[in-house]
Formats: sequence, C-alpha cells, structure tokens
Amino acid sequence: MTATPATGEPGDGGSATAISPGQTEHPDGRVEPDPAVPLPDNAFTNDDLRPVPVARRTWTTYNFLALWVGMAHNIPSWTLASGLIAFGMDWKQAVLTISLANLVVLVPMLLTGHAGTKYGIPFPVFARASFGLRGANLPALVRAAVACAWFGIQTWIGGEGIFLLTGKILGESWRTAGEFGGYPWTQWLSFLIFWAVEMAVIARGMDTLRRFENWAAPFVLVGAFALLAWITVKAGGLGPLLDRPSELGWGGEFWKVFFPSLMGMIGFWSTLSLNIPDFTRFGGSQRAQICGQALGLPTTMTLFALLSVLVTSGSQAVYGAPVWDPIELAAKMENPVGILFALLTVLVATLSVNIAANVVSPAYDLANLLPRLVNFRTGALITGVIGIAIFPWKLISDPHVYIFSWLGFVGGLLGTVAGVLIADYWLLRRTRLRLADLYRPHGAYWYTGGWNWRAVTAFLVGGLLAVGGAYGGPFPVDGLVPQLKPLADYGWAIGFAASLLLYSGLSLGARRRLR
Repeated sequence: MTATPATGEPGDGGSATAISPGQTEHPDGRVEPDPAVPLPDNAFTNDDLRPVPVARRTWTTYNFLALWVGMAHNIPSWTLASGLIAFGMDWKQAVLTISLANLVVLVPMLLTGHAGTKYGIPFPVFARASFGLRGANLPALVRAAVACAWFGIQTWIGGEGIFLLTGKILGESWRTAGEFGGYPWTQWLSFLIFWAVEMAVIARGMDTLRRFENWAAPFVLVGAFALLAWITVKAGGLGPLLDRPSELGWGGEFWKVFFPSLMGMIGFWSTLSLNIPDFTRFGGSQRAQICGQALGLPTTMTLFALLSVLVTSGSQAVYGAPVWDPIELAAKMENPVGILFALLTVLVATLSVNIAANVVSPAYDLANLLPRLVNFRTGALITGVIGIAIFPWKLISDPHVYIFSWLGFVGGLLGTVAGVLIADYWLLRRTRLRLADLYRPHGAYWYTGGWNWRAVTAFLVGGLLAVGGAYGGPFPVDGLVPQLKPLADYGWAIGFAASLLLYSGLSLGARRRLR
C-alpha cells in the first residue's frame, strides 16, 4: 500500500497537489485513513461519519443489485406508468420514458457513488469537499427534507396497505371504524404500526438493512409476478389497455408531454444520485457498485413499469376500468391466503424502499449537522418523527401535481447539487481527496469559515434556473418567475448543467488568478 496523492483546496480557494499524509491507497484504488494517524476528534466527526475501514467494505455486486431491486419495486414506482398514461401516452411510450429516465439518472448515480467506494465516506462528508465543512449542511439538509417528505408518502402507503388488506380479513367493521382527522382510527393504527416496524429495522444498523434487502428483492419480484399470473387467469388473457392507441401520437403533442415527464421520472431517483455514497461506502470494489447499480436500476424500473401495465391491463378486462393501485387490486381478492401474501408483499416492498431511500440519507445528514449530539440511529428516529408530522398523500392524488410539480421541482433542485459534486470531484480534483481534511477545520476544505462561496453560488443560480419557473399545482400558473417558465419542464437537466458549468468556471478562474 502507498500514500495516495490528493488535490486539495486551501482556505483561500487556491489549489495544491501533494502526497496526502495519514491515508493509504490499496491496490484496487480504495483509500482509508492510516490507523497510526487517527482522524481529528472534533465537532465534525462521529463514528457514523468516519470512513468505513476497507476490511468492512464487503458489499458485492448482488448486494447492490438487491438494494436496487428492493428500492425500485414499490407502490409509487408501480403507479408511475399510470400517471404517464393519464397524460395520454400509450403503454409503450410510458415504459420508454421511464426506461430512458433511469438510464440518464444512472450516470450521476455511478459518478457520485465512486467516491463512497473509494473513500468509504457518506454523502454529507463527500459534500464537504465542494461546499466546505459547514457548507455541506446546505445540500445535506435539502436532501434530508426531501427524504422526510418521501418517508411520509411511503409510510402512509404502507399503512394504507395494512388497513385495506386487513379489512378484507377482519371484515367491514375494520374499514368503517370511527373516524379521526378524516380517516378511520384503524387506518391511523395501521400507519403507526408500519412506522414502528420501519424504525425497528433501521435501528439495527446498515448490516441489518443489507441482509433485509438481500431477501426482500426476490420476494417482491415473486409477489409482482404472482399478481400478474392471478389477474391473467382471472381475465382469461390481458385486456384492452395494451391495444389502446396513444392520444398524443409521436408528433409535437407527444414531445410537449415527454420532456417534462422525463424530468419528472429522473426526479424520482435524483435523490439517490446524491446520497448513493451512503451505500457505496460499503462497496467491496468499484466494479461491484458499478455492475450492481447498472444491472439493478434501469432494468428493474423498466421491468416494474412493464409489469404494472400488464397487470393493469388485465384489471381493465376484469373490472371494466383500469386499477393502477396494486393495493386496491389486491383488496379485490377473495382468497384469504392470497390476501395475506399480497399484504406481506406490499409491506416488504414498501419497507425495502422507504428504509433504504428515505431513512438512511437523512440519518447521516442530520448526524452531519450535529455530530456530537446526533448519531445514525438518532437521525433515523428524527426522520421518523418528521415523517409522521407531514401529510403528503395529496402529492400523489393528482398525477399532474405528483409528476410535474413534486418530482419536477425536487429533481431540478437536487440536479444542481449533483452538478456541483460531480464538477468538483471528477473535473477539478480528478477523484483525489484528503480524507483527514474532510474532518479538520482550517484544512483543505475549510474555504472561508467552512463555506465555499463558489459551490453555494452555483447551487443558488442553478436552482433558480431549474425551479424558478415552476408552475401548476401549488405554484402560480405563470410560474414563480414567469420569465423562467420555459425552463421549468427541463428542470433537472437545466439545474445539473448550469451548476456544473458555473462551479467549474468559478473554480478554474480562481486557480488561474493564483498562478
């Protein structure tokens, strides 16, 4: 093993290339701190934020593949196609849009994931290299806020699954119990039960999550194919949805819907394109994380979209109208064994995505904010509390609000963060970091008082361009900033490109002036 070269930025924004002391590089390129030179023990460090030792980076290709299968196969993923078909697409256009979006978002996913595997660091620590030790809290808290909202959405869906399917077994009295806050108290109970199960799993740590995802992934796949087999037999074949022509055709009307829909689909996983280092930090090799993610994300999302269309097509033949919600469809079963299996599938599917995608990230992000007071488990509990204080079901009740407003807005905002991270790590530093300085005040990543104004500027400008023109749903019809409305349908791409170019230009300009 040899000392690894690293390029760091001193506090004045200049650059220096040196052999970085206190860290070793293994033959496969993974880097860890030298055990003889401990990391600083200060307000920017705790056990959950420290680099994972190479000996504990054991996730294989299958672990990453299983992670994505478990995360991609969930109720919102299932209903994505329904939102696109509601806009007038046929099933082929909907599946194509979803497939292309996941191929696009895979690229930043792999680029940011590289840092996690190489250095064993989570997302908020990785963000310190570009935003500064204190400035990293800006993208981390934005990501955490989005995750808390998603956590609420998924937890409500999981509780709804318990409520509806349990009602099929226990009878009408369960579903018609006295109401509280507009819902039967039994539905609130189902919601809290599901929330408690999630907290119990995550409290046992990341290794328990890995083992859970390993068996959850194939189980959910079996459940989805079982639902397809059931509806196919019941329908005597697949129904007329597959034969329904597009209302948009392939001309101008289609492209008007395609691009904002594509940005919305990218926004669906733009969250993970930032905090994927939270998982790849446990990677056994770069090949494992690259192959696992490339095999797991675009393929499983496409397969799940196709399964969704096929099952819904069968439901249209049986019930006279398409039933896109798999919980609602499963509730139409009469066989108690089938209902129990469907209930278990819904619970496992929702657990696997919600814990991995929406609890791990804010747990690390909140720990990064107050390392001495908040560890990973405490951060997860805070996420859970915030999640039950949000009432996000309105977001998914209207496909226009869900895809254009919610996913488009989130994707645009997070795309700006991805642009800064990738520009800094790949274009400016060429993947070389000083591990110790990621935890040390007044080191290479301290910049000015812990903030890198260039990254903050790129984030704000890119964010304004990406989401400033947001319209529809909760936003003004003419857009928040009417002049930017034409850009709103391309939010993620605009935010990503603008922040990447602006940050690169500001940073390179500073370096030239100092030479």
